[in-house]
Amino acid sequence: MSNVENLAEKKERIRHPEKANKPEHQPMRKPDWIRVKAPTSDGYHETRKLMRDRNLHTVCEEAACPNIGECWSKKHATVMILGDICTRACAFCNVATGKPGAVDVMEPENLAISVAELGMKHLVITSVDRDDLADGGADQFVKCIERIRETTPDTTIEILTPDFRDKPGAIESVIKAKPDVFNHNLETVPRLYPTIRPGARYFHSLKLLDTVKRIDPSIFTKSGIMVGLGEERTEVMQVMDDLRSADVDFLTIGQYLAPTKRHAPIDRFVTPDEFADYKRIAESKGFLMVSATPLTRSSYHADSDFAELRKNREARLAAGA
Repeated sequence: MSNVENLAEKKERIRHPEKANKPEHQPMRKPDWIRVKAPTSDGYHETRKLMRDRNLHTVCEEAACPNIGECWSKKHATVMILGDICTRACAFCNVATGKPGAVDVMEPENLAISVAELGMKHLVITSVDRDDLADGGADQFVKCIERIRETTPDTTIEILTPDFRDKPGAIESVIKAKPDVFNHNLETVPRLYPTIRPGARYFHSLKLLDTVKRIDPSIFTKSGIMVGLGEERTEVMQVMDDLRSADVDFLTIGQYLAPTKRHAPIDRFVTPDEFADYKRIAESKGFLMVSATPLTRSSYHADSDFAELRKNREARLAAGA
């Protein structure tokens, strides 16, 4: 093993102590349709520098997103608030697990300044799970939304939240802040939750999405799953039906990619034709919008997708008038 590989393994043990003793699996060779080029553009480096200067974290880096080069070159970044240490240990996620630090009181201000400096028209805000906080971090979401509204009122805001499980009133407080899009991912099918998302509960996440739409129907709701984890086609169909029962507007489906050899292994690579079929079926079930490709991620093309979401809602309302 080379020195570079030794260093990478050492970093992995530090970032993910809960996975250090888990057996490794042999990674599957990626098909041509899933490969992306390493980021090199000036826009990428400018975005990266700004995030460092403002002490902001991004899920783009923490989750090792394959689209980071494309998105950052366009100055699109998904900011991850509440630190970079998560209180849970999902088997698919590359974010470090452990005891988080104190909430950064300057984070909303630094985020608002960064949004203004980058001239962002659409922003996605996500976070780690903060089960250690009484509100699960809901108040920090609210403060970030409110500060951005004050600084750049024309910026549309999309949030991708944790489940706020066992945090009474947390979901309601974030809804009251009126983000333009409220995203919460189901991630996978119910059968795989015990091994893939052990700290969460499928029907609680589904209820969260239903609650958003019930309290404020004007907010777009969004959710996503990964495929290639061992799910069956019929199970994916059921997830679609469950999400439509909660009146979710936007569904994303993407290929799962194991961040390291100690994360959940890839069961298989789903073909582009299968993704196209999932998209066709989901659209027939009534979603306002569906993104289903191997490289689809929750925040991929979020700015242009939001514009299309609004257009699709307007067209549907006009058709029903």
